[in-house]
Amino acid sequence: MPAMGACCPRPSSSLVEKAKAIGYSEEEILSVPEEAATSLGCGNPLAFAELKEGEVVLDLGSGGGLDAFLAARKVGESGRVIGVDMTPEMVEKARANARKGGFANVEFRVGEIEKLPIGDASVDVIISNCVLNHCPDKLAAFREVLRVLKPGGRMLISDLVTAGTVPESVRRDLQGGWAEWLAAASPKRAYLSAIRQAGFRRVELLAERAFDHPGMDDRLRGKVISIQVKGYRQQGD
Repeated sequence: MPAMGACCPRPSSSLVEKAKAIGYSEEEILSVPEEAATSLGCGNPLAFAELKEGEVVLDLGSGGGLDAFLAARKVGESGRVIGVDMTPEMVEKARANARKGGFANVEFRVGEIEKLPIGDASVDVIISNCVLNHCPDKLAAFREVLRVLKPGGRMLISDLVTAGTVPESVRRDLQGGWAEWLAAASPKRAYLSAIRQAGFRRVELLAERAFDHPGMDDRLRGKVISIQVKGYRQQGD
């Protein structure tokens, strides 16, 4: 793989600032193809992942490949990263970005989180960035995530949850992406409960902050939270 910052032309300053605002460093954004860096999500799950050389990492909802490529640098040539996305067009984009950036230890597969194209107990670490909130059945999704994780393995996710109650009048009025998101979104307590019910242990809320977005309806401000969560599959499971 190319050295940090050596693979790619410099992204726009506005993109770098957006990335820094949700937890990425400028060095990280400079180290991947710009087309991958546009898939920012709502946080940086790698900030708490503590990846090690040789680990196998699964990126759920890998998009253009940003987190997969950053993980690939951390696990090194002896490690491996698998990105899964439900959109074939996005998987092709990520594969093109991998070729452009020279990431030989990354592969991308088409698949859904509720039915992952991954073997049982086959990955050391699972990361995800603002994707699981779109799954209508959170419990089923987290059970599938647990299935592919090795005993003792860990999950690090950045995601969006709701704070308090979003009035039904607001839900009816919203159009487009935010309306679709609210249809599947969970309150923070219910989201964390689904992780524990799925079988994860030592579930910890590492960080949270109010999430703001230029395209957000004003009535949602203060009702959307970005969270960082860690959980483990118990040894012996």
